[in-house]
Amino acid sequence: MSTYTDATVSRPSAPPIRVRAMGFPFQEAGIPRHWFYGSAHLTQLGNALQLLFPAGERFFIRSVKHYEKEIQDPELRARIRGFYGQEGRHGHEHDRFFRVLEEQGYELGSFLSWYEELAYARLEPRTPPALRLSITAALEHFTAMMGHNALTSDFLDGAHPVIQDLMRWHAAEEIEHKSVAFDVFQEVDGRYLVRVAGLALALIALTRFWAAATKHLLAEEERMGTDLEESARVFRSTPRFVEEGKRRRRMFRDAIVSYLRPSFHPSDEDDYGIARDYLSRIGRLDA
Repeated sequence: MSTYTDATVSRPSAPPIRVRAMGFPFQEAGIPRHWFYGSAHLTQLGNALQLLFPAGERFFIRSVKHYEKEIQDPELRARIRGFYGQEGRHGHEHDRFFRVLEEQGYELGSFLSWYEELAYARLEPRTPPALRLSITAALEHFTAMMGHNALTSDFLDGAHPVIQDLMRWHAAEEIEHKSVAFDVFQEVDGRYLVRVAGLALALIALTRFWAAATKHLLAEEERMGTDLEESARVFRSTPRFVEEGKRRRRMFRDAIVSYLRPSFHPSDEDDYGIARDYLSRIGRLDA
């Protein structure tokens, strides 16, 4: 059971943030269209989240970079540089995976143009810098929570092996740098109401854009002849899929409750060892 709602007496030190160039063999791997349990619906939920990552991670970098010159602590400045590097590599790898989806016949350009125009050309410039940073800190909390789940659950075992590797590497690094944006926010602003506003906007943005991306990809499935009624029936009636959906909703609820605690810090959840163990197993802890 998740401990995201549990406070701890002392906080562990954040680990060094290392930038790892992975180069996943997407083109050579023969990834099928329905790479997640053979389900169109589960696969497109996963693909839809990936569609949000590259532009979203560039937004995270911009939000932190706006305040970088105000940070005097050398340790935090070093972690900020590692954060930039890791987020940049994540965006690069997910962007490479987009080419696989396009080769499989999915049209991505119209969704990506709409998403990036609305989120980053229209809304971002109208949002105050402190609120953008607060949104980033909250989204980093959510991605760390999802990363924790990816590394402690066997649900990803139903994905194609290369996608498993992509998602678990991303998950481990989200845990490694989960406190960077939050620590920058606390250093340059720290107002609780701004933190809560960022949480609310982050939740709205994540759920709405994820849903819109999923809708787009399912429409592409229908265009390519997938029987979506049968896929939906299996998706909604398979006990393991139903239970996983319930578990994810509980985790989001717990993550929100913990973030609302005035004394909250991302390191209250000491899962750095989980990330370290995974990176050690794949031989990429130190490089």
